[in-house]
Amino acid sequence: MPPSVLSNARPAPSRDAASPSTVLVTGGSRGIGRAICLEFGRAGWRVGVHYRGRQAEAERTAALIKDCGGEAVLCRADIRDAEQVRAMVRDLAVRWGRLDVAVCNAGEAASGLVLKLSAEQWAAAIETNLTGAFHCLQAIGSVMSEQQAGSVVVVASFAGLQGDAGQSAYAASKAGLMGLVKTAAREWGSRHVRVNAICPGWQRTDLSGTSMPEDAAASGHVLGDFVEMESVAKSVYHLALAQGASGQVWNLDSRILASI
Repeated sequence: MPPSVLSNARPAPSRDAASPSTVLVTGGSRGIGRAICLEFGRAGWRVGVHYRGRQAEAERTAALIKDCGGEAVLCRADIRDAEQVRAMVRDLAVRWGRLDVAVCNAGEAASGLVLKLSAEQWAAAIETNLTGAFHCLQAIGSVMSEQQAGSVVVVASFAGLQGDAGQSAYAASKAGLMGLVKTAAREWGSRHVRVNAICPGWQRTDLSGTSMPEDAAASGHVLGDFVEMESVAKSVYHLALAQGASGQVWNLDSRILASI
């Protein structure tokens, strides 16, 4: 067996329960990311709202967090750049003294059949959705391992579980995320760092664009409806706090995986 880099793990340290909890949400300027930011904000958390280029949207998210009782700070970085991500996470941890939860939500859509997808389209999806998440996990895991506590939730996709016609690069990148999550969970478990993934189901956002089907029942949802974005945000919040869960992939809608 390979040597464990975490073999010198110590018991989880205690923390001041009165101090506000802290969370970083990548891709927090809009869509699912904004909904997740607001869920933590309503619970009184300090929220790092990450964005890459949509500063006005990120500022709107921050204002909404403050309106509902939370505290917010904007965090700009291109997750495709490892150094920018390390600087963002380091600065946030120094600012607040710790990082309790991170939600890796930033990503981009990529549509194209296997036989027609260009190498550039493939690389763009992998670089953002998979390599970008890897950069985030490296930076976040370093902080959380040092503090001997933390929880990471990665936003994956049902397409990564079962594939989807016309979604070759997107499905491949999200499938890779699931392997990355399970590996990080094994490596960091002895440091009391939990890593899980969720598949949020179809959401009407800029990311889904025109790809979202009109009929949920026809697309395999046994309840005949799509899951609400607020429900996804609540699930992420509760999963982030679930002390006994790590290395899991949770599908949040009513589609059922085909038997292997």
